[in-house]
Amino acid sequence: MNMTRKSAAAAFAMLALGSGAHAATCGNSSAGYEGWKQQFAGEARAKGIGANSLAALMATNYAQATINADRGQRSFQLTLDQFLAKRGATTIVAKGRKLKQSQGALFASIQQRYGVPPGPLLAIWGMETGFGTQRGNQNMLASIATLAYDCRRSEYFTEHLYAALKLIDRGALSPSQRGSMHGEVGQTQFMPKAILAYATGNLENAANALSSTANFLRAHGWKAGAGYQPGEPNFAAIQAWNAAGVYQKAIALMGRQIDGGE
Repeated sequence: MNMTRKSAAAAFAMLALGSGAHAATCGNSSAGYEGWKQQFAGEARAKGIGANSLAALMATNYAQATINADRGQRSFQLTLDQFLAKRGATTIVAKGRKLKQSQGALFASIQQRYGVPPGPLLAIWGMETGFGTQRGNQNMLASIATLAYDCRRSEYFTEHLYAALKLIDRGALSPSQRGSMHGEVGQTQFMPKAILAYATGNLENAANALSSTANFLRAHGWKAGAGYQPGEPNFAAIQAWNAAGVYQKAIALMGRQIDGGE
């Protein structure tokens, strides 16, 4: 059951008496989530997170759908050909080529500024959200908080939770922001830490999201004019975007096809 803002504020007021000396205790089921939120909120308050963001955190529910999705990422175990077929690579390449032409000025501007050609950006956009048509409908804060609580990758998602709370503090994200199962938001699916570091504007806007993605790639070593296939200099930047090897190879292959290669 959702906590009301009033009850969330009351719970937060109790935390003002002091914060825990130890890190909030992770768990592997919904049973400990409410207690974890109180522990975490005390720690976050001590680190300067604002009351409104913490009230939003206290109002979140344990996101069981996110946990189910986190345990079931089987597509990354497919072969490259199987993965391309499952993700609709032929459709992504065909639409990517059309967008490269129709939005030529945008992609030329991005390439001039960041050195990243249209192909990999369009491949990422198509792969992540079907060019903006499937951005997810999960509560971003609940998804990330649940994964920060979950023992499987608690440390990793705790960093993203702090980033999400900072973004809410700044008004850059709403407490009700919708996203994908792991808390990714926007046209190309940025996690909160990446939003803080690389976003160039509102990520629900395609031009901003594509520029932000190019900014991310450049920050991870992308060199203008260098190749981005496996074994080439810019492939490492694609690897930084997503840790799954089959995903990385798919982006490189689709990007080359969009950019005019075989």
